[in-house]
Amino acid sequence: MEPLSLHFLHEQAGAHFLEINGREAVADYGDVEAEYRAARQAVALHDATYREALRITGEDRVSFLHGMVTQDVKGLAAGAATYAAMITVKGSMVGDARILRREADLLLDMEPGMGAKVQEFLGKFLISEDAELLEATGELGVLRLLGPRTAELLGAVSGGPFAPLPPDATRTLSLAGPEVLAVGGSGQEPGVDLLVPRGGLEAVWKALAAAGGAFGLKPLGWRAHEMLRVEAGVPRYGQDMVDTTIPLEANLTNAISYNKGCYIGQEVIARATFRGHMNRKLSGLLLGSTEAAPGTELKKDGKKVGWVTSVVRSPLKGQTVALGYVHRDHLEPGTVLAVGDGPAEATVAALPFT
Repeated sequence: MEPLSLHFLHEQAGAHFLEINGREAVADYGDVEAEYRAARQAVALHDATYREALRITGEDRVSFLHGMVTQDVKGLAAGAATYAAMITVKGSMVGDARILRREADLLLDMEPGMGAKVQEFLGKFLISEDAELLEATGELGVLRLLGPRTAELLGAVSGGPFAPLPPDATRTLSLAGPEVLAVGGSGQEPGVDLLVPRGGLEAVWKALAAAGGAFGLKPLGWRAHEMLRVEAGVPRYGQDMVDTTIPLEANLTNAISYNKGCYIGQEVIARATFRGHMNRKLSGLLLGSTEAAPGTELKKDGKKVGWVTSVVRSPLKGQTVALGYVHRDHLEPGTVLAVGDGPAEATVAALPFT
């Protein structure tokens, strides 16, 4: 397991740890609900340096990646970011990434354990193009701020007003010495991801933690982070999306450009879009007090119509909620499905949970 760069700081704060695809993450700091409340009501700081990264350099880097992903890379302005999926010729997902277009390269920010897989996939199609794939996880780490007081905290640490960043917009700022790139978050509580050089992680974390007391900051572990993610209805590759998932099944319309040129797997996406429906879609599920495990089947009249992918106890809903795939005939919110062989039930709900 690859340890977190800031393991010793988290240990001092009473953290418990877990492993995600070979990389260490903080599970919690002893009070998951307090961490969750900070992200909802004030500001929370999450060490997301377990994420992995690739850089693409070379004159043809933009045109090459443009033809490999579902999103428009050529139209991406320098300094902007976008979310994209990588799929096979049959439309099944290889992975997903946040793509950041910088002046000298393209940066792909990915889930833990995905760097080598994505690099291998892209490398197979890299033939005569002037482009090079470089592992970049060791160069920088992601520190994630979530909550309505994020901008106030960043203003206090940077020494000047910090206007809230729209999703995927970027801004460079100096925090405790290192120059970091702030990227507007999307899909969860208002927030910002800070891309920090590895050598500056300790200084930036300490500065945010020290100033954060005035804003109600708490460090946020993986378990509380997952509560927020599931409540927001955001799928995660490796949990809610796998090698057989087609992006439209997972509601990834925000990852797809319908105006760009050809890319790997485009025909499958175009046919599915023209048809107007998928056989199954990722949906919200209200489970009451049921604690279903990921992979548990969902049934209607004894017939399998789906399965559960992510399960959390939701403070927002006051019950267990889940993400799961449901057959298109049973997607109507309010539809009641059996969990496994029963008698527990799940009620289909719209996403995000509100």
